[in-house]
Amino acid sequence: MLPIILDLASLKALYAAGTVTPLDVIEVVIERRAAWPDKAVFITPTSDYDLRAAAKSLMEKSPQPNSLPLWGIPFAVKDNIDVAGLPTTAACPAFEYRPEADATVVARLRAAGAIVIGKTNLDQFATGLNGTRSPHGAPRSVFDPAYVSGGSSSGSSVTVAAGFATFALGTDTAGSGRVPAAFQNLVGIKPTPGLLSNIGTVPACRSVDCITIFAATVGDGVAVRKVAEGFDAADPFSRRANWAELPTTGLRVGVLDGAEREFFGNEEVEKLYDAAIENIRSLGATIVPFDYTPFREAAALLYDGPWVAERLAAVEGFIATNADDFDPTVRGIIEGAKGRTAVEAFNGKYRLEELRRKTEATWAKADVLLLPTSPTTYTVEEMLADPVRKNSHFGRYTNFVNLLDCAAIAIPAGFDSEDHLPAGVTLIAPAFTDDALAPLADALHRLAARGMGRDKAATLPEASKVPAAPSSLVPIVVVGAHLTGMPLNKELTGPGGRLIKSCRTAGDYRLYALPGTVPPKPGMVREPGFAGEGLAVEVWELPPAAFGQFVARIPAPLGVGKITLDDGSAISGFLCEPYALVGAEEVTHHGGWRAYVASRA
Repeated sequence: MLPIILDLASLKALYAAGTVTPLDVIEVVIERRAAWPDKAVFITPTSDYDLRAAAKSLMEKSPQPNSLPLWGIPFAVKDNIDVAGLPTTAACPAFEYRPEADATVVARLRAAGAIVIGKTNLDQFATGLNGTRSPHGAPRSVFDPAYVSGGSSSGSSVTVAAGFATFALGTDTAGSGRVPAAFQNLVGIKPTPGLLSNIGTVPACRSVDCITIFAATVGDGVAVRKVAEGFDAADPFSRRANWAELPTTGLRVGVLDGAEREFFGNEEVEKLYDAAIENIRSLGATIVPFDYTPFREAAALLYDGPWVAERLAAVEGFIATNADDFDPTVRGIIEGAKGRTAVEAFNGKYRLEELRRKTEATWAKADVLLLPTSPTTYTVEEMLADPVRKNSHFGRYTNFVNLLDCAAIAIPAGFDSEDHLPAGVTLIAPAFTDDALAPLADALHRLAARGMGRDKAATLPEASKVPAAPSSLVPIVVVGAHLTGMPLNKELTGPGGRLIKSCRTAGDYRLYALPGTVPPKPGMVREPGFAGEGLAVEVWELPPAAFGQFVARIPAPLGVGKITLDDGSAISGFLCEPYALVGAEEVTHHGGWRAYVASRA
């Protein structure tokens, strides 16, 4: 019997062992899809005949198991992404067209051996975070059909959580690839904007749209993302990856401070968020409360600012002739952009840049943000009774992410105290930290230990574990004018340096104020046998090229050598040639350069 969740690692292991074939898997998909009681999941399922034919064709052309990266892997596609041979409707029947070619991402996945099982339901034109805005009905939570599935990638999330797709494609403008993941106990991979091509996708807000991936584990989602990503010259918003790293030690994780905590009365989700904070602390992270205000204000621009005009731009000709074919709530949102001016658009852009600048203070003290994916959930009935306000609750912690050019991975955080409904958290970091986020997200998901999708008891396979990547950043110990807040600290922060930790040296170091230096600088030397208490220092990390340039600029009599810290580790840092200490004032008794400078002030 195949696992309830056809996760990628387990399915590839079955193929490698010769236990099953792609045709066997497709028969399971057909059976489970037909038996699933919620018929609102698909808009256009791939026919049973075509599914079997695709599996047979794959086995004929590539008979060796796992000879392709996604050999025989079933996946679903949100119905605003083109699949050749299946209609694209964006959940609006009057909008239907039949694409002659796959979307770029779909083409890459199919070339890797994956098999499309159908086009899934969504909030019409990807406008919504709840999954109820479709003429095809509202896909429901796999845990309680009274509750929403989350949207707009509603059907895609259900196909994975219910166990008839290994992964599914969604899209994410405001959180549509993350909120449904939280409500279905899944992982949602939200790449850096531009990392995956949007060619062949019906746009919502074209400048910030992302194709996303729903998967059972972080490892599965990242493996699929690596197949799907890549620069596409046909897409003007496609970008060549400029990968960024995160600290491998001393990671600083930003969490909500008390003033900005809002769960709309859902204490269960708040408890799970607090548990996730403690879990990430147990992984060695330093927890840093931060002010969410500028992020929240940026998030508001997506619907309350001129960006809503992008939604009108995407369907302007169609809504002019077919306004009655729109879901009433979707129509109200899109038509709300009428009358927006170019002046408002520029003012909105200016405001976004002002807020981006304000968020720099947070990124200076936190490497990653850990936020609730959605602060609460609602029943379908509750959502339909108050569709705009309650939908906005879901986006409180998601709407800013694409506007501020971030990567994000949404992961399960556990279930409420009645073991009824799941909640999730999301790790967010600046652009192109996608790979760097993955090991942390995987470790946090494993600590939650609540299965995959509707199978709460499932154990995450070891084969899908994401190993921590070795850092290429070079550590350096700074003693004086390069400390945080000191005059030369910008020489570290400017080229992308990160503070790893504040600590002390071993006890046998002495510190002197070097005369005639501008700005004032200390000289530190090691004197074996000297019984001091150690000096206050900071450990920073720099990209290799920046480290080389930094060291080359160090003026005599300073240089770089190994400094022993109070934990016994030895790291390169600033030392002074002894000849320069003749006549210099010893300031060792202050315990560090910062304390000495403060004493003089």
